[in-house]
Amino acid sequence: MTAKAGAHASCKCGSVEFEAAGPAITSVVCYCDDCQEGSRRIEALQNALRVREPDGGTAYVLYRKDRVTCVRGDHLLQGLRLRETSPTKRVIASCCNSPMFLDFEKGHWLSMYRARFANAPPPQMRVQTRFKPGDTVIPDDAPAYASFPFSFMAKLLLARIAMLLRR
Repeated sequence: MTAKAGAHASCKCGSVEFEAAGPAITSVVCYCDDCQEGSRRIEALQNALRVREPDGGTAYVLYRKDRVTCVRGDHLLQGLRLRETSPTKRVIASCCNSPMFLDFEKGHWLSMYRARFANAPPPQMRVQTRFKPGDTVIPDDAPAYASFPFSFMAKLLLARIAMLLRR
C-alpha cells in the first residue's frame, strides 16, 4: 500500500500537526480489548471526538517512527496508559482531546488514528476480530482476522528491515 508522501494528520482544533513521510506500512481496524478500552477512555474526555468505528473497531494508519514528525504543538501531546506498566500509550492533543496515535514503545511504528488524516487510505485489514463487541457485524470492505495475520506481521518486519537499511 502506498500513501502520499507528506501525509498530514492534525488535531480537531489544528494546534497539533504531524507529517508522515513516505508510504504507510498498512491501514487497519483493530478490535482488541485494549483498543476498545483505550478508545472508550479517550471518548470520555471533555469535548473528545468519537474514536471507535460504528462496529466497535479502532482505525489506524501505521507508519514507521522514523517517518513521523510532529511539526506543530508537540508540547500539547499527552500520553494515556491503560495500566501503569503497559507497553503502549495512546497520545492525545490536550488542546482539544483529539486522539493522535498509539505508540507500542518497544516497536518501530506508530499507529496513527486514521480519522486524523484528511485523505487516509482505506483499511487493508481488520484484526483481532475475536474481541469485537457482541453481535456486531464486521464490514466486508477488507479481510478480517481473528488475530494478527501473517501478512500483518510481515509488513511490520519488512518495515523494520527497511529502517535498518535506511530506506
